[in-house]
Amino acid sequence: MGRFSRSPWVIHYNGSSCNGCDIEVLACLTPLYDVERFGIINTGNPKHADILLVTGGINAQAAEVLKQIYEQMPNPKAVVAVGICAASGGIFADCYNMLGGADKAIPVDVYVPGCAARPEAIIDGVVKAANILDEKYAQFKQKKKRKRENTHEA
Repeated sequence: MGRFSRSPWVIHYNGSSCNGCDIEVLACLTPLYDVERFGIINTGNPKHADILLVTGGINAQAAEVLKQIYEQMPNPKAVVAVGICAASGGIFADCYNMLGGADKAIPVDVYVPGCAARPEAIIDGVVKAANILDEKYAQFKQKKKRKRENTHEA
């Protein structure tokens, strides 16, 4: 197990949805699904978060907020689009004010299907995102090491 797969911290943002996926995200925190048994911690501060869970489609106003949250998160970070609305805009895709899914505003690493997405699928998506974070962290360390070696050579 890597650094992040042991205890990723997650922050949740709802773009503009029917709240079905939000309810399922909250269900992950209940004793029935108990996401904390995997070491996954829910936080309200983007500066402490490793993984961003996005629910709902993204409109212009939500896109700006989503970008700000994403930029406040430390590197490496991962994004999970939960539900069909966060993936593509879903049933709201043709609305005049919708841009589409979360990937219209920020890069997305994992897509969790469903309307509404099941808690088991959400947990699976977060675990996949944690594994992606481990890979990103290894790349980050390699870049840092190469930069340090290049600095010493000069």
